[in-house]
Amino acid sequence: MQTRNLQKSSNILIFNKYNLIDKTGGIMINKKSLWFLTLFSLILVLSIYYITMPSELLLTTNVNNTSLEENNEEVNVDIEESDLLVALRVESDEEMTSQIEELQLILTNAESSVDDKNKAYEKIKELNDTRGEEEKLETQVKDVYKLDSFIKINDNQIQVTINSSEHSENLANNIMRTIQSNYEESKYITVKFQK
Repeated sequence: MQTRNLQKSSNILIFNKYNLIDKTGGIMINKKSLWFLTLFSLILVLSIYYITMPSELLLTTNVNNTSLEENNEEVNVDIEESDLLVALRVESDEEMTSQIEELQLILTNAESSVDDKNKAYEKIKELNDTRGEEEKLETQVKDVYKLDSFIKINDNQIQVTINSSEHSENLANNIMRTIQSNYEESKYITVKFQK
């Protein structure tokens, strides 16, 4: 058992594994109790802070609600994604899920070689990375151009489907440039407008 001596004023305090002991041999406080008191104090302070917060938040919420009631206007915001984009996403997700399931069968098969398992693992990782990249590009198109899109990456080809009835060559070129700016190597990018 390790002990360590600390000197504080005229008393000598000794820390053993679980207790703080003064020079007379009396146990002053258990380490578990010290942790309990510390965490309890933290919870108490956070609870008091939380209890005092809602009154301030309710005041600002009430002001917003009364201003809306005074206008007597009903605001309905319907944000719906195009059925085409939903269908494309579902189809892509189903395809990816079936590929991952096939690869997971290889991973869990006891008769598969280590090389096959490594290839399957790398392919799953590549599929997940590609899906993440597609989502990142969709977010970028949404942020920059305020357009809903579906993006499918297949090797060096990137297919972009934009939810818009307006077909603009200038907009398509700008979207291609924005997507290409994320890559050092040249990609074959196609942009299709559909509503």
